[in-house]
Amino acid sequence: MGLASPSVVRHDPAFAERYRAIAARDARFDGLFITAVSSTGIYCRPSCPARTPKPENVTFYLTSAAAQEAGYRACRRCLPEAAPGTPEWDLRGDLVGRSMRLVADGVVDREGVSGLASRLGYSSRQVQRLLVAELGAGPLALARAQRAQSARALLTGTDLRLSDVAFAAGFGSVRQFNDTINEVFGTRPRDLRLRGRRATGDRGGPPVGTAIRLSLTLPVRAPFDAAGIVGFLASRAIEGVEVARLDGPELVYARTLELPHGPGAAQVTCTPTGTGAWQVDLALELAALSDVAVAVARVRRLFDLDADPTAVDAALAADRGLAQSVASTPGIRVPGAVDPHEVVLRAIVGERASVAAARTRLSRLASSGEPYRSSIPGLTRVFPTTRRITEDALRQDLGARKRQAVLEAARALADGDLVVDVGQDPVELRRTLQARSGIRPSTASYVAMRVLGDTDAWLDGDTALVAGATVLGMLGDVPQARRSRDLAVRALAWSPWRSYAQMHLWGAAETLVSR
Repeated sequence: MGLASPSVVRHDPAFAERYRAIAARDARFDGLFITAVSSTGIYCRPSCPARTPKPENVTFYLTSAAAQEAGYRACRRCLPEAAPGTPEWDLRGDLVGRSMRLVADGVVDREGVSGLASRLGYSSRQVQRLLVAELGAGPLALARAQRAQSARALLTGTDLRLSDVAFAAGFGSVRQFNDTINEVFGTRPRDLRLRGRRATGDRGGPPVGTAIRLSLTLPVRAPFDAAGIVGFLASRAIEGVEVARLDGPELVYARTLELPHGPGAAQVTCTPTGTGAWQVDLALELAALSDVAVAVARVRRLFDLDADPTAVDAALAADRGLAQSVASTPGIRVPGAVDPHEVVLRAIVGERASVAAARTRLSRLASSGEPYRSSIPGLTRVFPTTRRITEDALRQDLGARKRQAVLEAARALADGDLVVDVGQDPVELRRTLQARSGIRPSTASYVAMRVLGDTDAWLDGDTALVAGATVLGMLGDVPQARRSRDLAVRALAWSPWRSYAQMHLWGAAETLVSR
């Protein structure tokens, strides 16, 4: 809900902090909250260059949907819909956080409010009531705001026809699209495109062959450790499913995708633009325009583009053992997932195996995936479905115990007995996974970290974490038998950012291997 009124201005610390941010036009807060101004009827991002409004005219909202529900329209000057998203939904494992992750994945558009409620384990009425009470907007309003955001990005970043933009953004009709754009942005779609168009660049357009191809630039908060996230994905890239290039000024990662309306592919190109800043460009190949928003959301999660690097770095740098790593690698990111089922199976295969060995085994396992013809060199297949894996895993050299764990997990995922998606509760997901034979607590935590974007996962007993901590001088003369336990205790002080601390420790461990 919103925060305002003179009494709130004087006494609410949250209001005061946010007001200081907008007075300073601090871009670090873009996407974390929305500023609505009653005297103008518009809402802005915190860094909007317009004159700072009087406190009594300001209401702060957590989402643009809430501001729209309250009757405000988006600022044409700062375009709040173009800001990175908030990291809060990954920090929160409650119904609100789970709902926002599912809305971003397009569940409301595909399955309706009843489908969202069913995934959350609540009634539609309960979900509506809880979201309105917490955010000031219900599921339909949140999904509508996301469609408006997707439409703005497509209007200003591609040459798609207006009617194609409408359906790519998830609108049911061109009329609904026109009405929403006019209501949210106070202008027609064509005029919004003219004002926001970039001067140069191939922005994608009509279908090429059987695939739809388009390109977008994804907003990201600086600093951004592009080398770290692309390097992590590259070292684990499955042959035919993923490719990466790290040998030039531009860092490139691409992979095939299994989307609601058919297979596709995404290529992410990271180009340095300044100290700690990168431009992140996304090229998509899709079977249907209606998969655009889902593909963008999943790539954003894969690259952790909605993280708050300033908050993470400040918290971790307070530990003397991590301070040097944070200073040398600002803006570190935690890799997410584009396919939850794939991550579960990758985690099981990779358990207690080297990165190279796991990559080799997974490439063999993925060789049974459906062929895919891509314009991106090196992409030849999609990761196999869980049903296909139940047939193929028997022929793989995985070891008896691991083969059985892969088979059981694949069957459970295929049959729906095991549910793993972005809407899960982190604690319940870990409990469910650990209850299955062959899945260790550290593996369950790894899945939660990558699928849910859990910022506070900790892989207790992971030898690479101990190795990294040793490189950073954290463990001193602690006996080998106690190192994992002592590190876990020390890590409690890094909460709620233990997932990011792990990335620093894994990075330090890799330097040890490369010596």
